[in-house]
Amino acid sequence: MTAVLPAGSLDGKVALVTGSSRGIGADTVRYLAEAGADVVINFRNKAPRAEKLAGELRELGRRALVVGADLTDPESVAAMFDAVTNEYGRLDVLVLNASGGMESGMAEDYALTLNRDAQLNVLRAAEPLLGEGARVVFVTSHQAHFIRTTPTMPEYEPVALSKRAGEDALRELIPGLAEKGIGFTVVSGDMIEGTITATLLERANPGAIAERRESAGKLYNVSEFAAEVAQAAIDPVPADNTRLVGDVSAFVAG
Repeated sequence: MTAVLPAGSLDGKVALVTGSSRGIGADTVRYLAEAGADVVINFRNKAPRAEKLAGELRELGRRALVVGADLTDPESVAAMFDAVTNEYGRLDVLVLNASGGMESGMAEDYALTLNRDAQLNVLRAAEPLLGEGARVVFVTSHQAHFIRTTPTMPEYEPVALSKRAGEDALRELIPGLAEKGIGFTVVSGDMIEGTITATLLERANPGAIAERRESAGKLYNVSEFAAEVAQAAIDPVPADNTRLVGDVSAFVAG
């Protein structure tokens, strides 16, 4: 694997990726560490995976703080940022990667609580640590980003609507962040091969992923998409604060 970001491009920086014990989050936090960042690995219930990843990143000579937090619980989020403050005293990159809503047995409003309310709360809790030149990246899907103008699979619609609500709420904070010199970029990708969401969708709607792959020509895998997320942490913020990854011809811009 060649380096995704330029070597040393994040030397002296601190990066936190929510939901980074596995999948896109784990690969993103690894790429940021490889570029020189000290990192915070956040998990909800995969402590052994998070600790294993932290061990690998420490071998690169990076500091890695592992913090379990339920992002839907404000007290848990506050405790996470207390730990970050104690360990590092600052934050330069915040990647809002954790999301959900397709899990079974959750409350009816869980998707909105996690994908909108928790995202806002995490950013607000992080803000005192974010200085000039810091970067916030929100990870979403085309199915959510374009949900107002392009219908998605019924199984995914509640999640898509909640993620779009989260994106809209976060975008309202852009002017205030910009005043402080904090950049904000939304990274939107198509269905990603090998993610939990894709697996759950496939279970609910067999053949859905293959069908999407055929119409898009290619679907990114976890590590390829994570590379785009990591890149968004150092690239200039796009004029519309949006980085679209993969084919969007099937989606109508709102």
